[in-house]
Amino acid sequence: MKEIEIKPLTREAFAPFGDVIETENAHSFPINGGKCTRYHDLAKIETAGDKGRPMISLVRGEPYPLPLKLTMVERHPLGSQAFIPLTDNPFLVVVSGETKEGPSEPIAFRTAPGQGVNIARNVWHGILTPLDDVSDFAVVDRGGEGVNLEEHFFEEPFLLR
Repeated sequence: MKEIEIKPLTREAFAPFGDVIETENAHSFPINGGKCTRYHDLAKIETAGDKGRPMISLVRGEPYPLPLKLTMVERHPLGSQAFIPLTDNPFLVVVSGETKEGPSEPIAFRTAPGQGVNIARNVWHGILTPLDDVSDFAVVDRGGEGVNLEEHFFEEPFLLR
């Protein structure tokens, strides 16, 4: 089983797969009489296909222990999928590029407190994987008609460390 090293999540490293959602170095400005700061336009939400619409959900996830065996990735051909943590707990973000045979070798990132991600439409990725403790997330993705889920099971799993 091939081992994949988990790396810290950065905007630059994640850019080919979508957006890192965080306040650090984000475009911001005061609103509400200066009582609030708006961190503006942090991710590109995509909804393709007939009758597609953005939707917001809340998810509570139980933690996964590391090392973790990765057997499957999925993608959403009709929309992006954002995971915005509502706690400071880290979570694992796994993404893969595209090859003629399917997903490439995965890349794994560990989020820092306050970081979320928006995985671009049609990008192979792992499932939501909280670490350390039960964690809550706001999820912004596509609702509506059409099949918006494809899964790929690897012939040989990867071990994420």
